[in-house]
Amino acid sequence: MHASDASPTLPAELIACHECDLLQTEPRLAPGETARCARCDAFLARNPPDSLDRTLALTLTAAVLYVIANVYPLVGLDMQGRFVEVTLIEAVRALWRDGMTPVAALVFVTAVLFPLLELLMILRVLLPLRFGRTAAAQGTRENRFFRLVRAVKPWGMVEVFLLGMLVSLVKLSHLATVILGTAFWATAGLILALTFASRAFDTRLMWRAPETGDAR
Repeated sequence: MHASDASPTLPAELIACHECDLLQTEPRLAPGETARCARCDAFLARNPPDSLDRTLALTLTAAVLYVIANVYPLVGLDMQGRFVEVTLIEAVRALWRDGMTPVAALVFVTAVLFPLLELLMILRVLLPLRFGRTAAAQGTRENRFFRLVRAVKPWGMVEVFLLGMLVSLVKLSHLATVILGTAFWATAGLILALTFASRAFDTRLMWRAPETGDAR
């Protein structure tokens, strides 16, 4: 569906294409539909079905997985009859004790702190929307939180940490039996949940709910 296909009898908003700067009206999109630029066919907007409920459910799932990922063992090593398990926080402490302070700080910030901040800020934006309040109705606070979410997201490098750990475990597998712990699978689930939540959320809900009367 192209943005120029909007019916003149339906209320529509003017939007500028981020690729060619063409000013055009944005049509009302049915669930699952997308809008593209009438000139260059660039993607402009989409209307994911049940956007708010799906995003909130996925974010709450990610929050539960985050707790599991930081409480349960991340990996276990069985070497010559000796079995050792370690959690993510214990791994950070071990790096700190071994004098690898910059590495410990980097792992803590990217794999523990920033994912937590991202989850908290996403919930801070979603929960008021779920109860019918919008950024426009609440002033600029929600808008600032949403901008913070976008700013923090690139620093939550859980997937990079997980990939690096897998490379290390492959090398360790020659010396010991490696057993992936509950936290490892929870971290993988956390990455997927946050990715799907980001894709499911329609940012226009923050501003258009007062017109429709329904934030869902």
